[in-house]
Amino acid sequence: MACDLILALDVPTREAAAPILRQLRGELRWIKIGLQMFTAHGPDYVREVAGLGFNIFLDLKLHDIPNTVAKAVESLSVLPIQMLTLHTAGGGEMMRAARAAQQKHKPDLLLLGVTVLTSMDSAGLNEIGVSAASADQVARLGKLAASSGLRGLVCSPLEVAMLRQQLPADMQLITPGIRLASEAGTDDQKRVMTPAAAARAGSTYIVVGRPILQAPNPAAAARAILGELSHP
Repeated sequence: MACDLILALDVPTREAAAPILRQLRGELRWIKIGLQMFTAHGPDYVREVAGLGFNIFLDLKLHDIPNTVAKAVESLSVLPIQMLTLHTAGGGEMMRAARAAQQKHKPDLLLLGVTVLTSMDSAGLNEIGVSAASADQVARLGKLAASSGLRGLVCSPLEVAMLRQQLPADMQLITPGIRLASEAGTDDQKRVMTPAAAARAGSTYIVVGRPILQAPNPAAAARAILGELSHP
């Protein structure tokens, strides 16, 4: 299974993003717009980036009562987005409601269930009353998402191989927590992997932010990562 690259556009302003997007047009297909940019600039910014020719992964991690999440999916369905996240911790009823709204209003939208944030480990889960190890919690939530009709998950690359053994073969696995082999630290991410290793494990997409955004030449950095993915 081929693995593709998504840029996490985690920058403070659209002015900071503009030169990066100009450089990356034609170099990669996917841009992830998260809470920072969406809350700052709103739906029109999603349309603006899509208008540059990028596919949009809207990462809002919806988590509320089932009806509210379903209505949010309905509202967002008018936007030119191809992926949208929600928290699997919201439960099966919430995910089924979201799935029903997606099927009705935007059948080609891929809903992605977020399992355990890559900033969390087993100790962090214990703080919120989850006694299971992070991998076990990911497996539990991943199976719940699949049984609720979701066809994509966001997870750590460290759990991809395990999920490939336990979930339907067509489940798309999107993995943040990617760091280049040359990077000394992992910042706030705790469960990380290199691009090539994530591709070998079975990731469908990897999400990369800082290694591209902070590179002297973002386009060259993206090309290098895509080259690594094509020969993992």
